[in-house]
Amino acid sequence: MTPPEADLSADTASLLEAARGGHRRALARVMSMVERGGPPARELGALTFAQAGAAHTVGITGAPGAGKSTLNSALVAVARERAERLAVLAIDPSSPFSGGAILGDRVRMSDHTFDEDVYIRSMATRGHLGGLTLATPLAVRVLDALGWPWVVIETVGVGQVETEIVGAADTTVVVVNPGWGDSVQANKAGLMEIADIFVVNKADRPGTSETCRDIRQMLDLSAPGDWDPPILTSVGTTGEGAAELWDAICAHRDHSTASGELDARRAARVETELDEILRASIAERVSALVEGPTAARLRRQLARRELDPYAAAQALLDEVS
Repeated sequence: MTPPEADLSADTASLLEAARGGHRRALARVMSMVERGGPPARELGALTFAQAGAAHTVGITGAPGAGKSTLNSALVAVARERAERLAVLAIDPSSPFSGGAILGDRVRMSDHTFDEDVYIRSMATRGHLGGLTLATPLAVRVLDALGWPWVVIETVGVGQVETEIVGAADTTVVVVNPGWGDSVQANKAGLMEIADIFVVNKADRPGTSETCRDIRQMLDLSAPGDWDPPILTSVGTTGEGAAELWDAICAHRDHSTASGELDARRAARVETELDEILRASIAERVSALVEGPTAARLRRQLARRELDPYAAAQALLDEVS
C-alpha cells in the first residue's frame, strides 16, 4: 500500500520508511537529499549504515560510445525475466549551470520506466574527474538499506579515469568495442587490472574476434588470480549476449563471496570512503579560510613581501587547528 502523501513531509526516518514501503516520491526525495549532501545526507548515512550490506553492486564502465547504457538496458531486461529487483545509478556529466545530470541515460532505459521492480536514477558528477562523487557510495548504501538486492552503477565514460569504479563495485564490467586500441592503450587506461568481466559490445561489427584475442593475450601476460575474467560479446541494441553477461555477474558474485574477496573489497571501500570524506571536509574548511579576514590580511602581507607563501599557508593551517 502506498504511504499517505503526508509522510513525505515527515522526518528523515519516516521518509526512509515510506521509501522502503514502495513510495516512489519518497525514494526520489531521499536520493535528492543524498545528492545535495550536507547534514540531511549525513543523517541518511547514519540511519542506513548498519542496515546495508546485502545488495550486490555491479559497476559498468568503459570509454564514451561503448554502448554501456544500451547494454545496461538489455541487462536489466534479463534480470527482470529472472524475477530480480534492481536499481540503476547512471552517472552523468554535470550541467555547468545547474549542476544536474545532462545526458539522462534514463532515456535509453525507457522500457523499464513503469516497472515497480526497477529504479533508475541519473546522478551528476558535479565536476568530479573520475565520474563518481561522494554521493555515489551513500546512494548505494541507501538503496541497499531500502531492500534493493542489486545496484548497478554505470559510469560516465571519461577515458582513463574511469578506473575509479573498482572502488565502488563488487563486480566490475568493462565494456569495449571491436578495434579497441592496442595493448599499450589498454594498460594505460588501467582497465586490465580492474575488470572482473570484459564485454566486447557491438559485436556485429568487424574486428570482434581480434579484440577478444587481444584482451586474452593481455590477460595471459598479467599476474594470474583466483578469478579468470571472462571475455564476452554482445550486441546491446538486440540484447544478444545480455543473458550470458548476467550469468557471469552471478558467477563472480558467488566466487567472490566464497573466496572472501567480497568482504575484502567492501572493507577497502569503507576505508576509501573515510579518506574521501576527510579530504572533502578539510577542503571545505580550507575554502572557508581562504575567503576569510585572515586570508585577506595575509594576501596583503604577501603583496608587500612581508612574509613568504609557506609562512602564509602555515598561518592559515594554524587557524584550522
